[in-house]
Amino acid sequence: MKHLPKFAVMALSASLLAACGGDKPAATQGTDAGAQQPAAATTQGTLDKIKQSGTIVLAHRDSSIPFSYIADNPNQPVGYAHDLQLKVVEALKQQLNMPELKVRYNLVTSQTRIPLIQNGTVDLECGSTTNNTERQQQVDFSVGFFEIGTRLLTATDSGINDFADLNGKTLVTTAGTTSERYIKQYNDEKKAGINIVSAKDHGESFLMLESGRADAFMMDDVLLAGERAKSKDPAKWHIVGTPQSFEIYGCMVRKGDADFKKVVDDTLKATYASGEINGIYDKWFTQPIPPKNVNMDFAMSDNLKKLLASPHDQADPQ
Repeated sequence: MKHLPKFAVMALSASLLAACGGDKPAATQGTDAGAQQPAAATTQGTLDKIKQSGTIVLAHRDSSIPFSYIADNPNQPVGYAHDLQLKVVEALKQQLNMPELKVRYNLVTSQTRIPLIQNGTVDLECGSTTNNTERQQQVDFSVGFFEIGTRLLTATDSGINDFADLNGKTLVTTAGTTSERYIKQYNDEKKAGINIVSAKDHGESFLMLESGRADAFMMDDVLLAGERAKSKDPAKWHIVGTPQSFEIYGCMVRKGDADFKKVVDDTLKATYASGEINGIYDKWFTQPIPPKNVNMDFAMSDNLKKLLASPHDQADPQ
């Protein structure tokens, strides 16, 4: 089933490539201050790497609410996708007979997440990463765990209700995302007259909107809902516009690492089949979440229900 308008379909063929990378020796549980510097790619299987080091390195974001972010404890990421990562950790403890398996966290950004998987700095990334055909040339994806539409966040009194209203306006999006690529393609094709600026992360994108430096913020609808929920006055903002794509989030693992991918896939599928996923979803999308105990009030979509009932790792929504 195809959901994309013409310009977004064309943009898919040129979907985002990430840049930068890094490596760092394994350590005990904790969060790195930032992504590391580039290192040579690893050829060692992830399961063997984990066995030898006694540690699994999990990627995390700092502001992808409610998927992976820092709330109250700077050394402990939280979120819906992070909870799913921890399910994988528990499965590995049993499968590898390593009850004392250590966890180390490594902060990633939209630009560094793929290289840090490729070069072995991090073993698993479950955040808000869209599974698309170009990224599949660089990494492998688990079965999907979320489906989104790309839309706009703007002030309720802005007069912006859809993308056609952006002529002469400033739009912010996050660097290194599919939204950035889509809106630039749209602007060129439609000669839409949009002033596009890119921020380093979702938090900075919303700050530009909130401070009046941008008129609208384009991103995945659920991430927009997260930024709205944590704002000073959530009622001031609304999510509008015809979705420019429907995208599936998956966890990233190193390319060709079939054994580790199977552990991740089997863990997610078991979580879906048992119904445990419903409790995890409600925890992050329909109940108050940290740090401000606000409710995103984001009910599970029919598209996501279908994905959880029939999990797959394909790039295009089915």
